[in-house]
Amino acid sequence: MRSTKAINAVERLKTRSGNPHYAAVSMPGGYFYLIERSAEGSSKLCDPLPMDDFIAFVNAREPAKPRKVSKLDQAMEAQIGRSGKRADKPTPDERD
Repeated sequence: MRSTKAINAVERLKTRSGNPHYAAVSMPGGYFYLIERSAEGSSKLCDPLPMDDFIAFVNAREPAKPRKVSKLDQAMEAQIGRSGKRADKPTPDERD
């Protein structure tokens, strides 16, 4: 069974949210649902979903981590911004 994708999605959710109590439950037919374990018991967070829908649900559950941006990426974005502003300025022939 190809449940590795679903399990990895839940592991990413645990990392993003900081909550280690999330778990995926596999059902026959390739369906999964998400639970959150607590001292009182487990609470079911979604209905059984096919793997692709389950992964989409889990990925949308918590916001993604912001991407790290390197100094080179920032410099390139600044350069693109500067070149775009220059293109908006009229050339000497267009001013007349």
